[in-house]
Amino acid sequence: MPASEETGSGPVIHDHRRIDPVTGQVRGKHAASKPAGTTGAGRPAGAPGPAEPTDDKDNEDDVKAQEAPEEVLEGILEEPAAEDRHQADADARLAERTADLQRLQAEYANYRKRVDRDRAAVREQAVAGTLAGLLPVLDAIDQAREHGELSGGFKSVADSLQLALGRLGLVTYGEKGDPFDPKIHEALTHSYSPDVAEDTCVEILQPGYKVGDRILRPARVAVAEPATGPDGSSNEAAWSSDEEGN
Repeated sequence: MPASEETGSGPVIHDHRRIDPVTGQVRGKHAASKPAGTTGAGRPAGAPGPAEPTDDKDNEDDVKAQEAPEEVLEGILEEPAAEDRHQADADARLAERTADLQRLQAEYANYRKRVDRDRAAVREQAVAGTLAGLLPVLDAIDQAREHGELSGGFKSVADSLQLALGRLGLVTYGEKGDPFDPKIHEALTHSYSPDVAEDTCVEILQPGYKVGDRILRPARVAVAEPATGPDGSSNEAAWSSDEEGN
């Protein structure tokens, strides 16, 4: 008869596991077959348990990193050097473009100066040409003034004209007593005088005119030289001898 019918209790469960789940020891006849010094799992005492599973991908990465070929290592080491070369090339191009820009700026500045200088020269030349054409008119006004004929409305016109020409840069020069300078004076007569110590303009026959440094017409003058030379000899006598010899 089944055990459940004899005892009147529930079903009986027999535990046939070889390892006691509480003590971890081998049960019954299995314990006798175990060699001494083994644990419940059949491992020698003190032996490490089964290795825990590891991530195969991490192991492969470590192996690959350890066994990386020389080309990969060289590529890693050369990356900073390549960046330095790129930076050096960029700096060189920047310096070259900067030098080009500075050169262009200098050339443009020189061009502007040349243009301004040429414009000023053209303007001065045009003004000088116009004023030179008016010099005969000014000579006529001066002659009328010397003879007392410059009066009334004509005098006002003459004064206005001279003021306008002065604003354009026309300058009159040549005064009695000025030292004679052949660069700006034209000697029309020559004489000797004991009253002068050097060649002197003793009379202004026609005034000179200039615009800036440009001489439109030299002053036409009468020149007197000293009567005696530095050694006390007579210049007039020496000049007469020269004239007779000629």
